[in-house]
Amino acid sequence: MSKLKIAIQGVPGSFHHQVALRNFGEDIEILDFDTFPSVAKSVANEEADFGIMAIENSIAGAIFPNYDLIDRFELSIRDEYYLPIAHQFMALPGQTIDDIKEVRSHPMALLQCKVFFAQHPHIQLKEDTDTASVARDIAAGNLKGVAAIASSIAAGIYGMEIIAPDIQTIKNNFTRFIILQKEASKPTTSVNKASTKVTIQDQKGGLAKLLTLIADNGIDLSKIQSIPVIEKPWEYAFFIDLVFEDPAVFAKTIDEIRASFGEVKIFGEYLSRK
Repeated sequence: MSKLKIAIQGVPGSFHHQVALRNFGEDIEILDFDTFPSVAKSVANEEADFGIMAIENSIAGAIFPNYDLIDRFELSIRDEYYLPIAHQFMALPGQTIDDIKEVRSHPMALLQCKVFFAQHPHIQLKEDTDTASVARDIAAGNLKGVAAIASSIAAGIYGMEIIAPDIQTIKNNFTRFIILQKEASKPTTSVNKASTKVTIQDQKGGLAKLLTLIADNGIDLSKIQSIPVIEKPWEYAFFIDLVFEDPAVFAKTIDEIRASFGEVKIFGEYLSRK
């Protein structure tokens, strides 16, 4: 039996890699890509069975372009996963923090560690594509005086030494990841969350009316992001995550939204993991 192919952004040791292992186990084939569009494309083209994509962080907020990728590549959300994020400050063995002149990592990781680096102004911050790939490149190039921010798993894989552990500003730091697939799963009675896109026609108070309808049906709104509809001036689309107790009530609510407001796309119905 062939192994499941899981597409991730980053390299082994990245947070996306950790989510893949926790969801699908060790007996999988990892397809690692530099960018999120490449992950989405691999799932859409059925090169990968599933894709892992970060969608929001409890400190830095939503990763907005990834919402658009789900829509553009017509992907479906199979599940979600909340990963506690612990950032480790690491370098080649035998160095101290005073030896480090530069740190490289993903912009989101640097942002989440601002307080730590404010206490060490001699260290220059440099943005890179991925956390774990920086650790890999430092090890491969034997780069002294350069540190990475990555996971403890990455430190072990690439032979790095953790100089300062858990440097994230807020210790209760989580990133929400979504599990993507090409075809939508058949909804079951066990689902209680849905990710949707609602396009509101140009009408006065449209958003307020939409939110009132959702609340009146006893459904919670856990996330909302808005974008203008480029080809339709003064119309807006909203990416909305809805949490509900009864799937039948959710289905009825979607019918009412379509009748009163316009187009609705359902990206996935799944069980909330929060």
